[in-house]
Amino acid sequence: MTQIKVLVCDDSALMRRSLKKIIESDPRLIVAGTARDGQDSVNKARELQPDVITMDVHMPGMDGITALQIIQNEQIAPVIMISYYTQEGAEVTFEAMALGAFDYVPKFDGTISDLGPVKLEIIEKIKAAAKPGMLQKLSRNRLARNQESREQQSTLTKKRPGSTGYKAVVMGISTGGPKTLFDVLPYLPGSLPVPVFLVQHMPAQFITTFARRINDNCHMRCVEAEAGTAVEPGTIYLAKGDHHMVLYQRSTNKIMIRTPVKPEHTFMPSIDITMQSVLQVFGRHTIGVLMTGMGSDGARAMVSIRKAGGLTIAESEESAIVFGMPAEAIQRGGAEIIVPSWEIADQIIKAAGV
Repeated sequence: MTQIKVLVCDDSALMRRSLKKIIESDPRLIVAGTARDGQDSVNKARELQPDVITMDVHMPGMDGITALQIIQNEQIAPVIMISYYTQEGAEVTFEAMALGAFDYVPKFDGTISDLGPVKLEIIEKIKAAAKPGMLQKLSRNRLARNQESREQQSTLTKKRPGSTGYKAVVMGISTGGPKTLFDVLPYLPGSLPVPVFLVQHMPAQFITTFARRINDNCHMRCVEAEAGTAVEPGTIYLAKGDHHMVLYQRSTNKIMIRTPVKPEHTFMPSIDITMQSVLQVFGRHTIGVLMTGMGSDGARAMVSIRKAGGLTIAESEESAIVFGMPAEAIQRGGAEIIVPSWEIADQIIKAAGV
């Protein structure tokens, strides 16, 4: 069995030991080396040529963001950022994702007990990042994204004749999502005549910052979904952390948002639960979109949406950072349209009849 070599970069000796213990608890993984700051990280990456690098955001001297950029430019290995559960941590983490980090894992104060809840996440993301061709995929996606963005800008000003009858979009995404969503959301026009319900698997403490980041970089308004919010077209509703996002319709036909914590689910919020709720309200007028992520959350609901006569779009393996959730939807027959991330916005625009 070929082991996956990991370079652990963190200025805390305790965190380095904690991460090493977690990583090497899986027989497929081995820590090839550790680094204590950004410059040390770059030097060790060049020397050891690891398969995956975990990178602390805040380190003395050269910080993690600068080290990430150098490692990305030299195409050494995919980088997973390690970030604190804070607003500042969220801001820097999203910056790292935009610069090309594979994904991120949150941490508390660096003790092994505090890392326990994310142990499985660390191991799974390292394995996903180490898949053959991942560096090439990340690089290819950036090039394709830049080309497609120039082409898609013109679609924002084009009017398409008629309405196809679709009245809501519900999107689900997980690993790699904070980066991949910006292949889609900025290219949806503010005049889109439907609401967009978005579920991103993410720590609750990061959601408010992420909603603001989407709002600042998109034509559509983006808000964090709150209980009692009335649904309006032209708005992106981002599910709250640690809560589901579900809809209900008043006797006046006004559609409202609820944010329950039941039923208990592996993911809070759950893509399946939100998609099923949107389908219950909008029926065959629903557009379901499932993108990069581990596991199968959302695949079952995509099948339901398609069977009900709605439109379903799955991200293709060509662009998906982790081809888990969309692959499940495709295998179960829940995907009518399969396209790379940079073509999803145009599919939504066409279907919504803008």
